Amino acid sequence: MSRIGKRPIEIPSGVKVSFATPILKVEGPKGSLSREIMSDIALEIEEKSVSVNRADDAIKSRSAHGLTRTLINNMVVGVTKGFEKILEINGVGYRAEAKGDVLSLSLGYSHPINFPLPKGITVEVDKMTKVFVRGIDKELVGQTAAKIRSFRGPEPYKGKGVKYADERILRKAGKTGKK
Repeated sequence: MSRIGKRPIEIPSGVKVSFATPILKVEGPKGSLSREIMSDIALEIEEKSVSVNRADDAIKSRSAHGLTRTLINNMVVGVTKGFEKILEINGVGYRAEAKGDVLSLSLGYSHPINFPLPKGITVEVDKMTKVFVRGIDKELVGQTAAKIRSFRGPEPYKGKGVKYADERILRKAGKTGKK
């Protein structure tokens, strides 16, 4: 048995979980999410918890057991609290600006980068150098933050570029002159 998969998922008050094979739907105060569940996985929905079980001991169902439990738990957490990734922009003249559902980035290129935000994602910019990516879908929040970071990743000499707030950049020593 998977250590993660056998733990039940607690359902807080105000969250409604419904399962119509193969679609699981989770509704809460922040919105609703749905996901297709593999046929090898069985769900037992009780009043205050959801248990994830597998049909057999095949490799495919064993590998999906813990993953399915984690995905469902992320759905429950997302509709109650939501998820957030914080990005920092370092560099002279590097800045960000949120204009409706478009994030405009100036990252040292000859043109600004206008990134249209996916549906369900909100972005807040603080002091033009801190970008808060928020949403209820953990996977989409992470993908969006990674895409923004990919426009100009941090470089190892001066640390210029877009990085996660909790990311540590390994710095390299620059060239030394001949004496």
